[in-house]
Amino acid sequence: MKVVKMKLADLVKPEKNVRIHTEQQIKEFRRSVEMFGQIRPIVVDEKNIILAGNGLYDTLVAMGKDTADVYQYDNLTENQKKKLTIADNKIFNLGIENLETLNSFLEDLQGDLDIPGFDEEILKQMVSEAEDITSKLYEYGNLDEDEIQSIKKAAEKRNQQMQKIETGQGEPQTEQEPITIVHQEPVADNEDSIEIRKSVVCPKCGEKIWL
Repeated sequence: MKVVKMKLADLVKPEKNVRIHTEQQIKEFRRSVEMFGQIRPIVVDEKNIILAGNGLYDTLVAMGKDTADVYQYDNLTENQKKKLTIADNKIFNLGIENLETLNSFLEDLQGDLDIPGFDEEILKQMVSEAEDITSKLYEYGNLDEDEIQSIKKAAEKRNQQMQKIETGQGEPQTEQEPITIVHQEPVADNEDSIEIRKSVVCPKCGEKIWL
C-alpha cells in the first residue's frame, strides 16, 4: 500500500459519517499524535473524500497541521466505499482487551504511564492496587468473606469505569478500584483446606476468566 503526503486543505469531509467523535476522543487523538506522530493514514477516494480517518483529520486540523499521510483509492464503487467506512468503524470494536496482559505491561512500564487513551492517575492506581491484591494472595487462608465481597464489588466498579472512559462517556473518579477478583473456596475432599483463585471479568461480555 502506497501512502503519500497530501494537504489537509485538499481533503473533503463526507456529508455523513458512521462514527461520532467525542471531545474526549479528539483529545486522546491529539495526545497520540504529539507522542508518536501519525501512525495510520487517512483513507480517501478518487475525489479526496475521506472514507476512514475523520477523527484523525479533525485532530490534525485542530493542531494546525498542513499535511497528512494519506492512502487514496481510485477504483471503488459507491457500495464498496460505504462498506469500507462501516467496516473500519466496526471491526476494531469487536476485539476484547486481555486484562492480564494489560496489567503486565503496566507493571513493566514501572510508573511511566502517560499513555494516550487512558488517564495516567487511573493507571497508577490500577498498578498500585494490583500489587496490594498480589500481596494478599500470599496471606494463605487469611481472606475472610467480607474482604472477598469487597474485592468483587471493587472489580465491578473498576470495569464499568474503564469502559466509560474508553468510550468517552464518563470522567475518571478520584477513588479507583482494582480490576482483579479473588475467589476463595474449599479444596475438593478437604473442607479444612482453602484454595485461593484469581480471575478477571471481561469488560465486554461480563464473562469470568480464571487466571
